[in-house]
Amino acid sequence: MRGTAVVGVRGLKASFSKHMGKVNTGQSVAVTESGKPIGKIVPEAPSAQARLQVLVEAGLAEWSGECLGTRCPVVVNRSEALVSDIVVEMRE
Repeated sequence: MRGTAVVGVRGLKASFSKHMGKVNTGQSVAVTESGKPIGKIVPEAPSAQARLQVLVEAGLAEWSGECLGTRCPVVVNRSEALVSDIVVEMRE
């Protein structure tokens, strides 16, 4: 991924397609107004499946390509207390 380009609102309006081309190649575009940053346009993050495929190709993970099934919770909290309160209590 490449660095971040900085462009003012007027410049973005005037050459929107050019800046979207930068985003398409992996570069972020910081948008400023009167020299102050007001927003950022960033490339879409790769999907989890695409990131996993990179790991598989690098030999760092194995995956059959099948979707993982859902799992039932191991423990169900049937009390009135919040789970976070129970955890804090257990840590004390």
